[in-house]
Amino acid sequence: MPEGAIGVSVKRKEDERFLRGEGRYTDDIVLPRQSYAMILRSPIAHARIVSLDAEVARAMPGILAVFTGEDIAAAGVGGLPCGWGVTDRHGQPMREPLHPLLVKDKVRHVGDSVAMVVGGSLAEVRAALDAIEVDYEPLPAVSAPIAALAEGAVKVHEEFESNLCYDWEIGDAQAVQAAFAQAHKTAKVELINNRVVPNPMEPRAANAVYDGNSDSYTLYMTSQNPHVIRLLMGAFVLQIPEHKLRIVAPDVGGGFGSKIYHYAEEALVTWASRQLRRPVKWTSERTEAFLTDAHGRDHVTTAELALDEAGTFLALRVDTVANLGAYLSTFAPSIPTYFYALMFSGQYRTPAIHARVQGVFTHTTVVDAYRGAGRSECMYALERVVDQAARVMRLDPAEIRRRNFIPEDGFPFHSPVGVVYDSGAFERGLDMTLKLADWSGFEARRKSSEATGRLRGRGLACWIESSGAAPSAAVTALGCRAGLFEAAKVRVHPTGGVTVFTGAHSHGQGHETTFAQVVAEKFGLSVDQVDVVHGDTAQVPFGMGTYGSRSMAVGGGALSLTADKVIEKGKRIASHLLEAAEEDILFEDASFKVAGTDRELGWVEMALAAHIPANYPLDAMEPCIEETTFYDPPNFTFPNGVFVCEVEIDPDTGKTRVDRLVGVHDVGRCINPMIVDGQLHGGVAQAVGQTLLERVAFDDDGQLLTASYMDYCLPRADDLPNFDTALNEVPCPHNPIGVKGAGEAGATGAPAAVINAVIDALSSLGLESIDMPATPEVVWRAIRQAKGG
Repeated sequence: MPEGAIGVSVKRKEDERFLRGEGRYTDDIVLPRQSYAMILRSPIAHARIVSLDAEVARAMPGILAVFTGEDIAAAGVGGLPCGWGVTDRHGQPMREPLHPLLVKDKVRHVGDSVAMVVGGSLAEVRAALDAIEVDYEPLPAVSAPIAALAEGAVKVHEEFESNLCYDWEIGDAQAVQAAFAQAHKTAKVELINNRVVPNPMEPRAANAVYDGNSDSYTLYMTSQNPHVIRLLMGAFVLQIPEHKLRIVAPDVGGGFGSKIYHYAEEALVTWASRQLRRPVKWTSERTEAFLTDAHGRDHVTTAELALDEAGTFLALRVDTVANLGAYLSTFAPSIPTYFYALMFSGQYRTPAIHARVQGVFTHTTVVDAYRGAGRSECMYALERVVDQAARVMRLDPAEIRRRNFIPEDGFPFHSPVGVVYDSGAFERGLDMTLKLADWSGFEARRKSSEATGRLRGRGLACWIESSGAAPSAAVTALGCRAGLFEAAKVRVHPTGGVTVFTGAHSHGQGHETTFAQVVAEKFGLSVDQVDVVHGDTAQVPFGMGTYGSRSMAVGGGALSLTADKVIEKGKRIASHLLEAAEEDILFEDASFKVAGTDRELGWVEMALAAHIPANYPLDAMEPCIEETTFYDPPNFTFPNGVFVCEVEIDPDTGKTRVDRLVGVHDVGRCINPMIVDGQLHGGVAQAVGQTLLERVAFDDDGQLLTASYMDYCLPRADDLPNFDTALNEVPCPHNPIGVKGAGEAGATGAPAAVINAVIDALSSLGLESIDMPATPEVVWRAIRQAKGG
């Protein structure tokens, strides 16, 4: 097995430059004649702009321009497009308001863009920004999704008759109603999936330069999908032909979904670079990130489960109101609909399911995908109601799940909401997790905690998600306005080295290592012989980027298929040089061999020969080796797993401590166990943050009350235990390399496990529900109320 083959924990190739501080991020890029931009943000959630006076600002030292909504409108610049359309349950298209780059007449959330100042230095720009005078006429606002649906609620967009973007459903409502009518028992939970801010380490940034000689643009930016930004911004906003627009996403310091979307700032600096004939850079400040990065979650949900006498699931009914914010972000309509409700089968054989989702506009920051997007919200609701069903039926939480699992011989499984699961071993995963968590030893640990005055609880969650964000035929049928295939190119150099070009994008996942492992194993090389290029539309043929755990499943699949093409061409070259029939050429151990003989052509010899085609039959074979594949998979992939969490609660303070958290995961074929483990740990950390600490809070007037780390609490190292993880690998049968996905597992499955553990710890007080985040204050108040205090 070559060094760095699939399944080996190879150290990440990219880490050396990061550890040395030699990474190249967007804000590191300083171009000749560089200028800087800042955005004037609305301090009011809903207001009419009576007047805007920027004359003093324009005359200040170093200021190159002040652009307003009037300037943008006069230039004919379009609004930000939405990339996914949803048709509601009445057959009507969703309501789709204009999302201007700079507001001209009315602001609709705190942080809405009002003007952009460009100057020679940030200090000069900041001073000019403060000199702009805006007269706002404040208007009533609505920030809560339920309140936004109330009769007489203030409208976010006057052109619509209400704040409802869509009223959507999936499943069979009549079958569900009939099942509930004959149920032995029903379980019901009402819950809130709290809004969160992604908070990647690197804030968003954009630096654009216009080249008048070629009439072309280059935009350096923090993006998870450069080609998609090129398409959206070029075609729909600035009307720039794609061959005149280059997007470069260099090293990117985290995304978690927040860097998928097309934001106003990147279009503004690109447009301004042509107006000023010099580079224009904007870098977000942290408070701007809280105000303008797309937030995640924000659901209000009721979930009900019907059961028979044996605890078998008969039907599931879910009703959700989802906050979309003031405008529609790029993928926003799809997250609370298709990426949410399509997974309500979970790991179970529930025969009837119906889900209704109302997407609502409010005077708040836009809401879109956040790590585990839609599937995390789905698994949280499902596993909360399953736990409640266990209490209603007086069954062990593990046992009720075991009774309802899809069996291992039940694949492919056609769920009642139209998804086809291809593979899984759910019961085996549960058994592995219970053993790893020492499930049977819990009562002894509970008694030990009680002896010190602490309350101990355990929570279980079985999760599954749709990953891969493909195939194109499926997603376009569901409303996606682009195909979600992936591209890969593999180039073999004369001395045998290999460069691969991928449309997937790395923002911390370690693609330069794992993608190299895929190709290295195919060719029998070491990972050091393979370089990976990504994030540059001028070098990569095309690509739909990285999100939805699609990198390896779709991008890696494209690379694997392209490597196969390279090997086939290598066989043709070897056949010619070794004077053997092509069907007699075998490729193994980095050599092309003639079957049954000792004749062979090594990889390096073949690579050199490909570039010196002195005696090739040129009518049948081109020189050099460079192959390309555009891969559109036949189905989603379905990673799955089980989490068990144990918590200890101090009843005097409400402080919850996660004592242990165990997870067993089916990610399909594992490329690099160390990197997969890191992905799992990162997702779990975000899950613990949401469940116990993080919450975006708006007041009734739409003011963001949690706009800094003084008010918004991220998990620290001492908030987290060491995580115990293991793999339950069941290869994906339709994927070229058998992978399913790993990046969102922790954020998808762990929230329900943590909250179920908190509820279990409080169950002795008669409590059966608590909402995220279960902060010390929330838990303390719940305990006091339960005790009648």
